[in-house]
Amino acid sequence: MYQWRKFEFFEEKKTKIPEEIEGKIQCCSSGRGRIVLGSEDGTVSLLDRGLQLQYSFPAHFSVLFLQQLKQRNFLVTVGEDEQMPPQKAATCLKVFDLDKRQEEGSSAASPECVQILRIFTNQFPEAKITSFVVFEEAPPIIFIALGLENGCIYCIQGDFARERIKRFKLEVHSGQSVIKHSPITGLGFRVDGQAFQLFAVAPNSVSLFNLQSQTPTAQTLDHIGSETASVAMNDRLELIIGRTEAVYFYEVDGRGPCWAFEGEKKLLGWFRGYLLCVIADQRTGKNTFNVYDLKNRLIAHSIVVQEISHMLCEWGNILLIMADKSALFIVEKDMESKLDMLFKKNLYPVAINLVKSQQADTAATADVLRKYGDHLYSKQNYDEAMAQYIHTIGHLEPSYVIQKFLDAQRIYNLTNYLEKLHEKGLASKDHTTLLLNCYTKQKDVEKLNIFIKSEDGVGEHKFDVETAIRVCRAANYHEHAMYVAKKAGRHEWYLKILLEDLDRYDEALEYINSLEPSQAGVTVEEYGKILIEHKPKETIQILMRLCTEEGEPAKRGSSNITFLSMLPSPVDFINIFVHHPQSLMEFLEKYTNKVKDSPAQVEIHNTLLELYLSHDLDFPSLSQSVDKENDDLRADREPHSALLSRAESNGKIISDDAAEKDRLERRQKGLLLLKSAWPSEQEQPLYDVDLAIILCEMNSFNEALLYLYEKLKLYKEVIACYMQSHDHEGLIACCKRLGDSGKGGDRSLWVDLLKYFGELGEDCSKEVKEVLTYIERDDILPPIIVLQTLSRNPCLSLSVIKDYIARNLEHESKLIEGDRLAIEKYQEETLAMRKEIQDLRTNARIFQLSKCTACTFTLDLPAVHFMCMHSFHQRCLGDNEKECPECAPEYRAVLDLKRNLEQNSKNQDYFFQQVKTSKDGFSVIAEYFGKGIISKTSKGPAEAPRPTNDYSNGNF
Repeated sequence: MYQWRKFEFFEEKKTKIPEEIEGKIQCCSSGRGRIVLGSEDGTVSLLDRGLQLQYSFPAHFSVLFLQQLKQRNFLVTVGEDEQMPPQKAATCLKVFDLDKRQEEGSSAASPECVQILRIFTNQFPEAKITSFVVFEEAPPIIFIALGLENGCIYCIQGDFARERIKRFKLEVHSGQSVIKHSPITGLGFRVDGQAFQLFAVAPNSVSLFNLQSQTPTAQTLDHIGSETASVAMNDRLELIIGRTEAVYFYEVDGRGPCWAFEGEKKLLGWFRGYLLCVIADQRTGKNTFNVYDLKNRLIAHSIVVQEISHMLCEWGNILLIMADKSALFIVEKDMESKLDMLFKKNLYPVAINLVKSQQADTAATADVLRKYGDHLYSKQNYDEAMAQYIHTIGHLEPSYVIQKFLDAQRIYNLTNYLEKLHEKGLASKDHTTLLLNCYTKQKDVEKLNIFIKSEDGVGEHKFDVETAIRVCRAANYHEHAMYVAKKAGRHEWYLKILLEDLDRYDEALEYINSLEPSQAGVTVEEYGKILIEHKPKETIQILMRLCTEEGEPAKRGSSNITFLSMLPSPVDFINIFVHHPQSLMEFLEKYTNKVKDSPAQVEIHNTLLELYLSHDLDFPSLSQSVDKENDDLRADREPHSALLSRAESNGKIISDDAAEKDRLERRQKGLLLLKSAWPSEQEQPLYDVDLAIILCEMNSFNEALLYLYEKLKLYKEVIACYMQSHDHEGLIACCKRLGDSGKGGDRSLWVDLLKYFGELGEDCSKEVKEVLTYIERDDILPPIIVLQTLSRNPCLSLSVIKDYIARNLEHESKLIEGDRLAIEKYQEETLAMRKEIQDLRTNARIFQLSKCTACTFTLDLPAVHFMCMHSFHQRCLGDNEKECPECAPEYRAVLDLKRNLEQNSKNQDYFFQQVKTSKDGFSVIAEYFGKGIISKTSKGPAEAPRPTNDYSNGNF
């Protein structure tokens, strides 16, 4: 005891009991924010936190024991009351409801007494009460135990307010002869789960009663007890007994630890993990109040006091009541004050134990550990300092510790700290970098292996994977970096090391083959340029497997197009061939030969056309977009070297003859692709026509250009190509093929051709005569236009068109003669019609028909005669007697024709369409004039013409 350090973790505040309490204080209790005192004169007083009297009331003639309940505001008292008629005093137990006072507002108001119970009866003989304890079971059940001088314990249990009470007696010395003068000096309840037990202390024994069974059973824990009332219970449900030589702790299985504190123990208590003890020093006759911190083995407070009658704990403080009615509050200092006190004495281990024992928050504990670590660091005890810093992980900023140990001489401590940081999963990328650098600086491959390879599952690393790979790679620990990358599924890093650092291309290709198609596609997109440069054939095989899923027919569904749409497209990998167009051409050719209905076939065909038609097997549009940063470097190279680099294919320089042969072969492939990718049954080709035309023009590929123009029906562009090349024979042949309107051709091509020869400026008599033959045959141009067009060529003589002019004049003469004969015929017919009209107007008609025109029977009355000389029975005409059934259809046809002509005169679109499509537009206009459609004007709505013969019919 004397070796324990003493500290002033508490401070005293002196006060006193109110003067209104006159009698000697016999007992006391605390709870529910108040102090309850029982006096010798039978008065019970209630004090507040300032020890001011709230109120008092007479409870007994003399109060022996009392207990303030915690769950309900009940007060249980034991005291002696007078009997009427006067006899010896009787001991009673009373239960007061402090929430119900009989006289409100009076300082002497008495609370309601809900139960008065006589303790001693015939079954329970009277004896002196030496100890008293109350336990609140599930409300409203109360369990009261009374320890007697004769060694018995009277137990009262039940609902006192409803008088549902049972009593029973426990005997400490059951089955033995009763020993005189063996009172019960202390009692204590122990409730742990279903276990309900009662400790009983006598001078010569310590017993434990099990109360949860119907018949309580006793168990003797020790044959040495306590003669004084220095008994208490701690918060761990242990019984504490103070004897002269030591303080003992008892558990359910017997005596536990003991603490050798010498001196007579007058009072014992337990407060927040502290042992409270009032010890009388027989040598000096003084009393000492000590507060023991048993866990940290220190005396938290010690003070010499007067005679103490009672000790209580309430409001988080300790209250000592002296025999002279003075009082002393023992108040615990806050944690910060206690720690400051320890820090000033450099008692950091004590401070650490203190914060841990008082269950301080982890942040406060970490702060104490930090200060202890700083103290050790200042003493150059780096190992112990690091041990303290490690305990602060999760609360102290790691950079605070790391900067202290960056010195190369303390790299071992820094490594240890960083390892712990990673174990707890609190390391950042920078911490991982630093730890790996420590390993590499120390060349500690064993620890590096443990750190890198200790994890069992993918994704369980306690460090940043990318950082670990980068640091190992920079330190030339490539195998470690590859291990981490492979285990974490970082395929891009694994391949980067293989290809960029180790140049192990075959191994990289095998690794890509082992990946899932989706992952393999991503890696090839990123590292395909390197693979194509060193392993073109193998890389193309991988691409074919990815884009066609070779060897896995089970994945193909019912629709091949749907299956192909789920695979990577060759277009996604074009950029990796930017410096190797020959390999790209081989890849796309293999793909198109195997896959005929690819969703990306338009883009693939466009790329193939660019490769086939380019002069030097290059496609600058793609090169510029991918390698734009290399433009300046390429521009600085000499032209000869540039030509050599473009002519280089797969690392071999081919000769000019071979290059020309290769170019011709590629052009033939391009022309074949243009034709095969545009089937006759499709309107649009499987490539970009505009791009194809541009490529053909850029590379002067006229054969393909002519094919495209013909497919697009751009016939004028076709003959323009022949004109530019001055291929007259081909030009005329093209016009023969494309200028036949009967086969869907364009007749205007002959006009352009004639214009071309007219402006040629050289002798082309033979070609002009052939052209005039077709112009004359199809009547494409009037002779006057032909003469005007050919007159511009000074090299052409009149003999070229002499025969053409003669034939046209002869033809025109025949047409004129035919028109003259037709006019004479129409004039004669018109004259005959006018004469007939005049005759109808002036002369009578004689009807001599004897038979009906309809039925051919003899004509009888009634009969109808028409001016057209047809006669009918009236019954044969039916309801229509106004027009001749024989002549009416012809007449209606004439009316319909006239009506249609009038309607067509209003349809301008139809008129212009006829003028445009006719060989001779003037003839159409003349026809409209001749039919009176254009020249006719009307000022008002036209009336329906009346039949000419409806007025001349008659009934006979």
